[in-house]
Amino acid sequence: MSGKWKMAAVSIASVVLITVNLYLIEKKESKVERTVFVENWTKVKKDTITDTIQTNGVIKPVEEYDIYFDTKKNDFKKFLVKEGDAITAGSSLFEYTTTELDALKANLEAEKTEAEGEIAGIEEFIGKLRSYQGNLTSNPDKAAIDESVEKNLKIDITTSSSDLIKSNIEQEMYKQELEKNSLNEKVKMLDAKLSSIEGQSGAIMSTSEADGVVKNINKNLNNPIISIVSTNMAIEGDFTEEEMKKAEVGMTIKASSSDSKTALKGKIGRIHSYPAEEPSLKKDNRFPFQALIESEGEETEALLVGSKVNLTVITNEKAGVLSIPIEAVQYHKQPYVYKLTKKGYVDKHYITKGLKAEGMQEIIKGPSVGDVILMEPDVAKNHSYFITPIQFEKVKAATYKKFTSREKVRFLLLGFLEK
Repeated sequence: MSGKWKMAAVSIASVVLITVNLYLIEKKESKVERTVFVENWTKVKKDTITDTIQTNGVIKPVEEYDIYFDTKKNDFKKFLVKEGDAITAGSSLFEYTTTELDALKANLEAEKTEAEGEIAGIEEFIGKLRSYQGNLTSNPDKAAIDESVEKNLKIDITTSSSDLIKSNIEQEMYKQELEKNSLNEKVKMLDAKLSSIEGQSGAIMSTSEADGVVKNINKNLNNPIISIVSTNMAIEGDFTEEEMKKAEVGMTIKASSSDSKTALKGKIGRIHSYPAEEPSLKKDNRFPFQALIESEGEETEALLVGSKVNLTVITNEKAGVLSIPIEAVQYHKQPYVYKLTKKGYVDKHYITKGLKAEGMQEIIKGPSVGDVILMEPDVAKNHSYFITPIQFEKVKAATYKKFTSREKVRFLLLGFLEK
């Protein structure tokens, strides 16, 4: 009899267990129904998010200067340089004669005076820019702007932000410094020509306007008779239409090349607003740009003209911001994530997004650092229980003893019911 009773008791217990399982599974709003099995999760952490443009470029000289010769008014004598020669500003390039030395001297002196006047004007304008920039930083509400400064910035300072005004000031000062350097080189060249005229009765030597290397000499005297390239190198490439929406002058660049052991750094110096080729419906537009390379000191490795480089343009970068992987974010009218709480629930939290790049999403408003976020949000329901795989290396007897009897029964039953 005892054996039959045992079999009957086991059968009854099995039926009861199956019935309870079916009831709990089918019951509306059942906790079993709303329990989520969580395998993958992540934590909110502080990180640096960098948005970039990845493109290619080629090493080329920053500038190229062409030298012209008027064969109608002058008689050519001889070249004083060869192709490949390294020259400096004021170096003699070729010799010629003219019967209009006095008029030429007067023109050169007038040209020099004009250039020096322009240099003085540029220095004065740069001074005004620096003064306004300082006032804008210290007391933006009371910063007074000179009329000439406002006109050249080409923005409405009454409606523009301080950051935009400062950015425009930086670009304008950069342009003015380039113009000033060019004029200084011109004055040196004019001084060299005047000295040449003073020292010779008939022969005149044409001189270089800047440092560089003689790229080409046209011995047939067709203009330009000499082409000179600068010794400073830059990176040239082109942006797509989509990249043009993000790219701006002044953005930081990083480049690497198989011909160089060290990484190159610099900034975007120029972007052409007109495509490299005439626009057409049959092809995508490409917009040329030039990135200036920053010198790393006297030991900077010489760059080979024509070397191909892989270029990274940093369009936006935020350091120390709250971030999570992009795939953890869900959307329904507004973005949200599922946070795993210490009480065993999966709770929906709406977030305010920031910068998104490199597979990471900045969180401006939402969960805090260290909060655990579900990596498979499409399988979750708001305020549902969750369970995770057992991490056996963390299962210890001491931890088990901390549970109350009620908790032990609850977790054991929940485990059976979930299965």
